[in-house]
Amino acid sequence: MEARAIAPALAQLPNALTIARFALVPAFVVLVERADHAHSLTAALVFGVAALTDQVDGYLARRWRVESEFGKYADPLADRLMIDAAIVLLWLEDRLPMVALAVILVRDVVLVAGSRFAIRRGYIFEVSTLGKVATWVLYAGLFCVLLTERGTDWSLGLFWGGLGLAAIAGLGYVARVARAIR
Repeated sequence: MEARAIAPALAQLPNALTIARFALVPAFVVLVERADHAHSLTAALVFGVAALTDQVDGYLARRWRVESEFGKYADPLADRLMIDAAIVLLWLEDRLPMVALAVILVRDVVLVAGSRFAIRRGYIFEVSTLGKVATWVLYAGLFCVLLTERGTDWSLGLFWGGLGLAAIAGLGYVARVARAIR
């Protein structure tokens, strides 16, 4: 795909969207805390905007060929913070079980700690298609849990599907790193 000539200021838009996603995390936390048992259209919409910025910033960076070192590290971190905040808050409101919290937090700690280890050994990370799909299904599942009443099965089913994909994607990253740095 041929890169389009874009204005230098516009080239910063993907990183600006990532920074906006970081800024949405505390706003989201406040909205969920003020909600009735973490059931909130407003919190769900903020969460949904964060999910959309994740898709748009990556697309624009690749399309315009303006990927940056900042974006490479900040983008997944912003995703982890938003998703982890949602899972912790939904667990605190008894909307998600402890096992969901444990799986996602262990996965994220392993990936963050493991990435530092792998990068020092020269491994170059690339997001897998499964990792992208898992993130999107997790975003969608959590969005739906925020929109629905406690105990709504279909939204929990979507969340569990995303959590399963995220766990499988995490294991895939660990396996690829292990093979590459042997």
